[in-house]
Amino acid sequence: MIDYDKFEKSLKHLQLQYENYKTIDQQPNLSQLEKEAIAESVIHRFEICYDCLWKVLKRYLTEELGIPEMPNSPKPIFQIAFENMLFLNILQWKEYADVRINTSLNYTNSETFNTFCLVNKFIPDVINLYEKISGKKWS
Repeated sequence: MIDYDKFEKSLKHLQLQYENYKTIDQQPNLSQLEKEAIAESVIHRFEICYDCLWKVLKRYLTEELGIPEMPNSPKPIFQIAFENMLFLNILQWKEYADVRINTSLNYTNSETFNTFCLVNKFIPDVINLYEKISGKKWS
């Protein structure tokens, strides 16, 4: 049986911190350093959620769908999940993988901006996938 707890927790933390980030301009008491820390936290939570996601997805494909020989990297796992109709847009998931790779390399303004643009899409896509593979409704 697959344990979804860590994946679920990482997704909830990402979702909550992203909501916090979206209201950053409405929090005048925050210093610039605190605002930057919140932004960096969103990126870090994206990284953690992404890493939990592909590892749980790998287990799901192996244990629930019975696919033997699974690769040990996200993009091929996403391809297999796509082929098994767990999501519709493989290009979007490959873009998530590319952004995740870039976040580990640097936190430049352009990379930060790219990550925030994608987090807005990533969260609902991951929630949808979570509901499909876990059989639980997201709350």
